[in-house]
Amino acid sequence: MNAQQHIRALGAAALALVMSVRGAGAQATAPDTLTVAAATRIALGANPMLRAARSAAEAARQRIGPAGALPDPQLQFGLMNRMASQFGSTADPMTMNQLQLMQLLPWPGKLGGARVAARHQATAASADADEQARMLVAQVRMVYYDVAFADRALEVMQATQQILRQFLDVSTTMYGVGSAAQQDVLRAQVEVARMTEEVARMRQERVAGTARLNTLLGRDATTSIGPLELPEPAGDLPEVDSLIARSLAERPAVRAAVERVAAAEGSLTATRRELFPDVQLGVAYQQRPQFPTMISLMVGVNLPIFAGSKQLAMRRQMAAMRDMSQAELLNLRNETTARIIETRARAVQDRNLIHLYRASIVPQARAAVQSSLSGYRVGRVTFMQLLDNQMTVNRYETETYRLLADYQQAIGELEALVGQSLEGQP
Repeated sequence: MNAQQHIRALGAAALALVMSVRGAGAQATAPDTLTVAAATRIALGANPMLRAARSAAEAARQRIGPAGALPDPQLQFGLMNRMASQFGSTADPMTMNQLQLMQLLPWPGKLGGARVAARHQATAASADADEQARMLVAQVRMVYYDVAFADRALEVMQATQQILRQFLDVSTTMYGVGSAAQQDVLRAQVEVARMTEEVARMRQERVAGTARLNTLLGRDATTSIGPLELPEPAGDLPEVDSLIARSLAERPAVRAAVERVAAAEGSLTATRRELFPDVQLGVAYQQRPQFPTMISLMVGVNLPIFAGSKQLAMRRQMAAMRDMSQAELLNLRNETTARIIETRARAVQDRNLIHLYRASIVPQARAAVQSSLSGYRVGRVTFMQLLDNQMTVNRYETETYRLLADYQQAIGELEALVGQSLEGQP
């Protein structure tokens, strides 16, 4: 065996060793430090925006009572008909001390309509809080699986980086003895630098992802998070018609929109009665120092003489608000249907591609690397071809993890829309 053949054999052996280590490293995973179930529990208990939504719902519930309550009565005390020159004198027969109580009684139906509107608004706010919780879980899963993908991608990139560095060492040695072109060395240097940059970029993406995840969990953004889980698809998804029916019946955002339509109807009912006058009742006790005590009874009504620019305008406003709520409900139903169809299609596509990559594309790409390695040993394949084949394996393995993360994110969005676990259900 001559020197060039000896160097070629050593290079092939070194590459084979590194690739075998790379394959083992890709399959081994560090123990998970935070499961997606634990992450969602933490977020549901500590996320500040969810707490704000629940507080808003509680505030809306507390508005029901005041909306249907009578206006507060007015109690007035007056010193009546005192002489300006002798204010303390009570000699004048018109002088009296008056105690007056007044109560406004809205026309029947006004307070009832306001109470109905407030009750439906409170129910809508509670449904909004439930929707916020579902969307929070979907957001947690979205960011969680982005970080989990970064973990797996870093494993692939770092192992490939080792291969590229080994390739650079071998190609440099071979160039030194005249059995490789300088172009091979330069290409190896470029690929090592590029992969180093890719590793650095992915690490920074993971740092950003963990900061976003910690924010959703209500924790300090710098809290350390270890390697995360990236589970495999588990069972078939329900049919799209079943998903749509469940979502339209149970999605909190749809329920909130329905309640807002009912609230607008209640407000419109109350506004229609604004043309009818409110009644004001009053009683006054008048104590006259020099004469017998007197009692007065009073009844008053407001006169809607500006109805064209006030009460009727309020009625038109409430009718427009009701129409707006109905349109928003219709749009939300249509948007929910479209999102379910789109997201389920994405999940099915991701699952099918994962199976294709795992069963066919990645094994074929790895076989191509092994074939190239065998060809390189006997001089039929160049380092450039071997490098290209290995980079293809790197790309396909990374894409497989990206598809797996995207699939889990799609499942999280579907579960948020439907409100229950989906995989494996009929």
